[in-house]
Amino acid sequence: MPMAAPPEQITLTALELAQAGRFAEIRDLFVAALRDLVVPETLETAWRAELGTQGPITAIGAALSEPTGVGPVVVKVPVTCERGGFTLIAQVNEDGQLGGLQLAPAGAAEPTAPWEPPGYADPGRFDEYEITVGPAPLAVPGTLSIPHGAGPWPGVVLLAGSGALDRDETIGANKPLKDIAWGLASRGAAVLRFDKVTHAHAATIKDARQFTLSDEYLPQATAAIALLQGHEEVDARRVFVLGHSLGGTVAPRVAEADGSVAGLIVMAGGAQPLHWVIVRQTRYLASLRPETATASQPVIDALTAMAERVDSPDLSPATPASELPLGAPASYWLDIRDYDPAALAATLDTPMLILQGGRDYQANVNDDLARWRAALHGRPGVTIKVYPAFNHLFVAGSGPSSPAEYEPAQHVDQAVIDDIAKWVGHMRR
Repeated sequence: MPMAAPPEQITLTALELAQAGRFAEIRDLFVAALRDLVVPETLETAWRAELGTQGPITAIGAALSEPTGVGPVVVKVPVTCERGGFTLIAQVNEDGQLGGLQLAPAGAAEPTAPWEPPGYADPGRFDEYEITVGPAPLAVPGTLSIPHGAGPWPGVVLLAGSGALDRDETIGANKPLKDIAWGLASRGAAVLRFDKVTHAHAATIKDARQFTLSDEYLPQATAAIALLQGHEEVDARRVFVLGHSLGGTVAPRVAEADGSVAGLIVMAGGAQPLHWVIVRQTRYLASLRPETATASQPVIDALTAMAERVDSPDLSPATPASELPLGAPASYWLDIRDYDPAALAATLDTPMLILQGGRDYQANVNDDLARWRAALHGRPGVTIKVYPAFNHLFVAGSGPSSPAEYEPAQHVDQAVIDDIAKWVGHMRR
């Protein structure tokens, strides 16, 4: 089998094809699971809209590769134009195929700066230890943060969002779960975070035919709970689960699987069915650029057809993953399509803190938080708080939120850390 071309070459090839107007050939560079969603006309419209704003290309800089640790490599190519410039960002897998292609602001071409601790974290107040979480052969590496001083401390298990994320939930220059871990450990909580199985065992999961949402989270989450409960400096009666994004969605299922959980903290947890969330998010992102919205409609239509296929009674384990959202196997969608996290949460005798950013488009107030509110209305032990200016990463901003907001290095707002620490500190089981 011939070796794949270097990621930089793949990205530059995509750029050359765009310059030549050969957008159908760019589609052929994508992984098979995404190929049907890559519409050449949409690529062309976005490309021409960018050049219409920035002017003709005058120079192309050197490609910069940034490995993600496991899985795809991120490649950034700075492009200079007569009236400005932009950055072409690609995700390239080990087989030399594209997993994503983005036109980003010019500043995105800079190397990702090393993470710096937020001002509210004091690393002198806790120690960190490398540990292994979960059963073999899919055990994952993790980090345990233990405060200095006399315990026992309350414990918090962190669950990352969707995708093959590491223990810090690294998103570009940002590490939201590391912010939370260091912030809470500085305030007297033991915190355990770990790489998702889709990150640590990407090749194995990629070939799995019967992978489910439960497989993605439960073995490691329940093992992490047991690890904290068994630690001599942790109060076994006060171990909480904190999930962000899809981690928040699955948190009630974790609590159902382990009835010893002292409470749930759901941060931007989606409650609308995931396959329809994908359609909603795509429609929203298309609306941010009216000049390309029409060209995005074929993608929205294709995703809608996939979502309808998930809901169809004809969905079976034999349905090809290529016909389903994200290229995930049918087993994943059979598991998740009837999962109502808010309804499940309402059946649990577990205290809950539900936090939501008012500007979040990934898990939003109208489609997701409304479901949590309706299901948990009148139920004791539930606290819901909305931060009007915050986005999905719980960072303040203004105007419609967009992926560009996630580019700069920033931190989860201190108000969120303080609210979580206060809630955990007040909880007694």
